[in-house]
Amino acid sequence: MGVYPTRDCLKKAEELALDLVVISPKADPPVAKIMDYKKFLYEQKKREKQMKAKASKVVVKEIRFGPNTDDHDYEFKKKNAEKFLKEGAKLKAFVFFKGRSIVFKDKGQILLLRLAQDLEELGKVEQMPKLEGKRMIMLISPKKESK
Repeated sequence: MGVYPTRDCLKKAEELALDLVVISPKADPPVAKIMDYKKFLYEQKKREKQMKAKASKVVVKEIRFGPNTDDHDYEFKKKNAEKFLKEGAKLKAFVFFKGRSIVFKDKGQILLLRLAQDLEELGKVEQMPKLEGKRMIMLISPKKESK
C-alpha cells in the first residue's frame, strides 16, 4: 500500500500476469488496484445471478365466477383457490357480469365476500370487491407462515 508511479504499477501487474484496474480516477492521486479483472467480472455476474434467484416471484392466479354461481361450482373453485394460496400465489377472484346480469351486483359482492371469509385462515384480502366495468374484482394475498 502506498503511492507508486504508474510505470512501476504497470510493471508489477505484468510480472504477476494480472490487470491494473483504476478504481477512482478522480482522486488525487488516482487509486488503482492489481487484480484479475476477468475473474472479478465472472464472480460479480455469479453474485447477481444468486441474488436474482433468491428474489421471490409473485404469481397471480385468477378465479372467475358468474353472479349466479351455484354451491357445487363455488366449492370446486374455492378448493382451487385454497391450493393457489397454499402454493404462495396471489389470488384474483372476479365475478363477470354478462349482458343484463349487471343488475345482480349485490349477488356478486356477496359471493366474493363469502369467498374471502372462507379463505380467511389462508390469506388476507388485499383489495375489497370493486366493480371495474363488467367485472367485480377482489385480490387475496397469501398469509406468511411464521417459521
